Amino acid sequence: MTAHTVDALLREASGVLSAAGVEGGRRDARLLLADLLDCAAGDLLTRGDAVVNAATADAFRARIGRRADREPVSRILGRRGFWRHEFLVGPETLDPRPDTETVVELALEALPDAEGRYSVLDLGTGTGCILLSILGDRPNATGLGIDIAPGALAVAAENARRLGVPDRARFARGDWTAAVNGKFDAIVSNPPYIPDAEVPRLDPEVSRHDPHTALKGGPDGLYPYRVIAKEAPRLLRSLGSLIVEVGAGQADDVATLFEDAHLRVIDVRRDLAGIARCVRAANG
Repeated sequence: MTAHTVDALLREASGVLSAAGVEGGRRDARLLLADLLDCAAGDLLTRGDAVVNAATADAFRARIGRRADREPVSRILGRRGFWRHEFLVGPETLDPRPDTETVVELALEALPDAEGRYSVLDLGTGTGCILLSILGDRPNATGLGIDIAPGALAVAAENARRLGVPDRARFARGDWTAAVNGKFDAIVSNPPYIPDAEVPRLDPEVSRHDPHTALKGGPDGLYPYRVIAKEAPRLLRSLGSLIVEVGAGQADDVATLFEDAHLRVIDVRRDLAGIARCVRAANG
């Protein structure tokens, strides 16, 4: 029986991923193998001669095949790090991305009292990563996450349980704000904002593996913002904040939609790449 060492498997995987056009293939291979070996990816640097049993080697090659088909590492592992936590992902959720942490950052600024008893509404909650990250940093806050996909709601509820906040986070199925009542201190959202015709042209990691219902924002990518802008004044407390993620080049259009709804735009925040990524508006 052929013996497989860590280094040999990583070299083989790097070749497969390079041939498939995957950038950073060696890094991805380390993450996938380290997970199977239950160690940190960095530990593999000193374990190159370690022998990997045949069953683990086969499982690793299967994972590399999935990555060569441009499935993201996070979907293969079933989880993604975001803000201060690790979130489960599923077929009906977006894969959380670092850009979206800007929404959390702005929301925490809008809810400045660390012990405040805030209420937060998350529209299109997906994994729940935005809402649950906020609740993690505001231990007396409560939140409601809305999503149209049952599978996403199940993942979000499990993430709430894993993060220890199931008593402060509720999740419900709904079409944006249609079934939502009450008043909130903040509304947050990372809505679909890709123009429908552009979705097939996105990177394969996105176009093949993210749910298209969480990507398509209508012909111009702005449909969800029109819905949110119309309903936000009804749902926000006086001086409450609306914080949304936007696509590249959309910030001005979204700000105008909010102003037309008599919301006061108070901040446009750039992400780490310098792209205007979030718009924050206030009710009053």
